[in-house]
Amino acid sequence: MMAFDEAKQRILERASLMPGELVGLHQANERILAEDLGARRDQPPSAVSAMDGYAVRADDCSGPGSQFVVTQTVAAGAVPQGPIGPGQAARIFTGAPLPPGADAILIQELTHPRGDARIATDANLTAGRYVRAAGQDFAKGQVCLKAGQRLGARHIGLAAAMNYPWLKVRRCPQVALISTGDELVHPGEPIGPGQIISANCAALQALVERHGGQALVFGATPDDKEALLATLDAARSADIIVTSGGASVGDHDLVGGLLRDHGLSVDFWKIAMRPGKPLIFGDFQNRVFLGLPGNPVSAVLGGLMFLAPLLAQMLGQDDPTEAWQTRNLSGSLPANDERLEFLRARLLPDGRVEAFNRQDSAMASVLALADGLIRRPAHAPTWSNGQIVDYLPLSGLI
Repeated sequence: MMAFDEAKQRILERASLMPGELVGLHQANERILAEDLGARRDQPPSAVSAMDGYAVRADDCSGPGSQFVVTQTVAAGAVPQGPIGPGQAARIFTGAPLPPGADAILIQELTHPRGDARIATDANLTAGRYVRAAGQDFAKGQVCLKAGQRLGARHIGLAAAMNYPWLKVRRCPQVALISTGDELVHPGEPIGPGQIISANCAALQALVERHGGQALVFGATPDDKEALLATLDAARSADIIVTSGGASVGDHDLVGGLLRDHGLSVDFWKIAMRPGKPLIFGDFQNRVFLGLPGNPVSAVLGGLMFLAPLLAQMLGQDDPTEAWQTRNLSGSLPANDERLEFLRARLLPDGRVEAFNRQDSAMASVLALADGLIRRPAHAPTWSNGQIVDYLPLSGLI
């Protein structure tokens, strides 16, 4: 059996950075930016008012009794009619450009009318008060978004303000998902004796999409050589081919043996980890091939520990599975064997973590209840209550 860290390293060595592609601004959410973005304009393009009020010269606001003649009105999007001179003011609204000569905003709450076109104030102002300077947000040419940024609402809003209708993002790695087994039926289909629901493709699709890939779901394929080969042939357009089931050594586990006869070059098979020991990694007709076990927990955790980091590296992102924390264990655990173990665990209100009593790799319900994973090294001795452990929160990962 290969050690977990060596297996992961071999998989990541196969990662190639995905090329860039142009997408419309409104299709860029959750995509990975492929190039730095420099602003195409100043924002704001000129000094503008941050409040409703009057644009004035700060030197004219010297305290009680200051009076102004209102010579013009400037709304957002309008062009000032002319400059402001001594003792003059322009009625102005939020976002409107300041007339030449004005350097402060006298907010309307501090003014008193003195006839139709005159105002008075007792305020003292300094230059720049309630003014947004030209380029205050960003200046033309300023790099505001860096390559590798995962784009969300705030980043897309900034890109729009920078005047980008199109963005160059990393192409999403395409991942073909295939489940194998005569016993599998799709959710909602009639279930015969001895059959089970095919859930792995649904779970792995969600994992792939959460980590920036595009899932090509081929669903359940029976334990039949011709059917499996036909599905694999259809999946060759993908960057990565992922199967679940058929990776063990049973009489009906076709994946490893059959694919070897049709171009699969196996890098390794069997990893010293629990769950997920029977995992195949290699190259199938110039495509990355990952053969995950069929048990649902093994499939999902195998996908999390190997497929998610592979996708991250292909997109120029950090490994999402390296966010380990140190926590104190609640309860005790017996000595471990030769396999690294990922225990499903709950986070307690006091900050300690507790492993579930039942860790069967077929129990998807326990994985759904888990808040995170406890990493237990191979040959770890008995752990007692309070032991410091490595803990990986699952929120945002699966």
